[in-house]
Amino acid sequence: MTSFDTSPQLNVWRALLALAVVFVMLATTGWTALRSHRAVTPLQASLSSWEHGSLHGHHLPDPDASPARLARFFASLTAQERDRLARRYPLAVGNMNGAPLVLRYRANRLALTAQRKVELRRMHDSQLSLLGQQDAGRRMHRYESLLRQGRQILAFDPEGSGRVAEVIGDLKRAERVSVVVPGVDTNLLTFQKTNRPYSAALGMAQSLYAAERAASPTTRTAVIAWADYTAPAGLGIDSATAMRAAEGSLRLNAMLRGLPGKAPVSLFCHSYGSVVCGIAAPGLPRRVADIAVAASPGMRVSNASHLRTTAQVWAMRDATDWVQDVPYLELGGLGHGADPVSAAFGARVLSAQGAKGHAGYFEPGTESVRNFAEIGVGAYRSVRCAREENVCREGLSDASTAGRA
Repeated sequence: MTSFDTSPQLNVWRALLALAVVFVMLATTGWTALRSHRAVTPLQASLSSWEHGSLHGHHLPDPDASPARLARFFASLTAQERDRLARRYPLAVGNMNGAPLVLRYRANRLALTAQRKVELRRMHDSQLSLLGQQDAGRRMHRYESLLRQGRQILAFDPEGSGRVAEVIGDLKRAERVSVVVPGVDTNLLTFQKTNRPYSAALGMAQSLYAAERAASPTTRTAVIAWADYTAPAGLGIDSATAMRAAEGSLRLNAMLRGLPGKAPVSLFCHSYGSVVCGIAAPGLPRRVADIAVAASPGMRVSNASHLRTTAQVWAMRDATDWVQDVPYLELGGLGHGADPVSAAFGARVLSAQGAKGHAGYFEPGTESVRNFAEIGVGAYRSVRCAREENVCREGLSDASTAGRA
């Protein structure tokens, strides 16, 4: 176990809590105003073009309309008309909840192709510094990777550190859907990793998908690696507050409401991702059957019942995870509340045997990812609890794959 007195992560949290008053002052003065003055992003430009666009002389629907309204609009079009809109407004269509999945995948391929060309030019731009050219090269190679045959990109935004979401499996035909919500330092460049691949959003989702297939080979599953929010960079002010999580929770709920079909959905929220899921909980669609958190610094509530959701709440933490030493409290907007694996919180506590540290919960072969997989396919009676009395299974029976009303 990490020493309480010497943990560098704990020292960071202590310092952040001590800066509560400073943060409040900054948040209410020019710092916030400065952050709001930004140039128009590629996604905003595409959405603006859509808002001013037309098809056969008719205005296009509001891109912020309900997913059901947008789905009806796209269903009324011919294949050629849908393709024309994707080519004309690739970023808008590729990020539009309610647009057909295949059309979103196609639009995002077009957007990625265009952004690859932008970064290729920047790589050879003599006005950029060497570091700038190297950054352009990294982004260009990431876009090339995302463009590989068979990849299904559900969302993409090149602005800033970048956002992306990818589907593994057949989302349209899935009987169970899982969504992986990662934590700090998640962005376009860290979405997938060669070293320690299962500590990155894509590797987490791939490992979970494989474990679900092993747990129930006859159940059609799909997993979404959802890095479509601006996560905090490192253990700074952003990671100790709910600002990024609040923004992410809106995006998460919008994505969930735009999913096709009625299959039950399970959320798997790692580290700061559990803060996102905690804030999103009251607004989740009823089809969300489970919220499972790992390595959580808190969910912004003192008790699971305060999440105000019909979803089952699960929690796990490995004994060697440094997050256990953070102050589980909220003070002046800093900190994220009670410990989700504590008995008082009221979550169903799962075994995380084999996880080994903060980033190991999705490693293949661990009990942690096997437990996640059993939840993902609705095999609740097969989960392994953290305590011998098996209280995490009380009152639960295996779920049907037919979905919820």
